[in-house]
Amino acid sequence: MSFSQDVWQRNHALYQKTLALPFNQELAAGTLDKAAFCHYVIQDAHYLVAYGRALAVCGAKAFDADDIIQFTQGAKEAIVVERSLHDGFMQDFGISKNDFENTPLTLACHHYTSFLTATAWSESYPVVLASLLPCFWIYAEVGKDIVNTSVPNNPYQAWVDTYSGEEFNEAVKNVLLTIDRIAARCDADTIEKMHQAYTKGAELEYLFWDGAYHQRQWLSLDEK
Repeated sequence: MSFSQDVWQRNHALYQKTLALPFNQELAAGTLDKAAFCHYVIQDAHYLVAYGRALAVCGAKAFDADDIIQFTQGAKEAIVVERSLHDGFMQDFGISKNDFENTPLTLACHHYTSFLTATAWSESYPVVLASLLPCFWIYAEVGKDIVNTSVPNNPYQAWVDTYSGEEFNEAVKNVLLTIDRIAARCDADTIEKMHQAYTKGAELEYLFWDGAYHQRQWLSLDEK
């Protein structure tokens, strides 16, 4: 069994819970509260900057030239996507540049981005790669799972089309081929650390969407 097959099997129950989150189900139905989606878009734009940094470090640690190209190009694309959010979803949903720049990272986003950057700098290439995989793979699988249930004239159809689309899924396929090739040369201890990194990333994906749905923020001193 390849690493990707094994890690997906180990975390399949968590994926099903992620797919069943109200955010994803209501997004497919077109009934997701606009404020929740706007909250998500702002946090996702913040997240993608940190994700791009982690991808760049992953590329720097890669074992060969093709992998360096793959992940440094991925870092560039993460930043391009972040910027396109300003011209796309943010414009469509009335989110101003000032709104974005003055909205701090939420607890879930801060936790997730801190995990990715800390892992990127402190761990080996295979473990860094495993930590980054959930963002690629889970988004693609959610997109494919909900595209057929998305309602006509869904206000969130552009999001569904992005992550169910051929271009994004081809990129995910290439990352899976890379991680399986890398895992095949790793020892048992490294493989286990890869599993742990993937699972933590998958848990944080769940918390990111759940936090967006409930629009969770940091507690103020008065709320503690």
